[in-house]
Amino acid sequence: EDDLADVFSEFGSVKNVHISMDRKSGLARGYALVQFEIFTDAQDAINALHETEVLGKTVRVDWAFVKSTSSSSRKRRRREHE
Repeated sequence: EDDLADVFSEFGSVKNVHISMDRKSGLARGYALVQFEIFTDAQDAINALHETEVLGKTVRVDWAFVKSTSSSSRKRRRREHE
């Protein structure tokens, strides 16, 4: 995790790095989540690192989660919980 944080921190402040591990084998599952403090820093990392070699592996870098800011999705969620 520290090695990935070092690579991605070249683009901004990294809030969190999580490498997904297989519970049975204890080995990495092949993906990690990197969370940035600032949206534009994350976009810069995606633009620069997607399909490049990082720590000896070719990586695909993209968005993992998207927060919806539309009022219609908030209304829909409220209706689902009622």
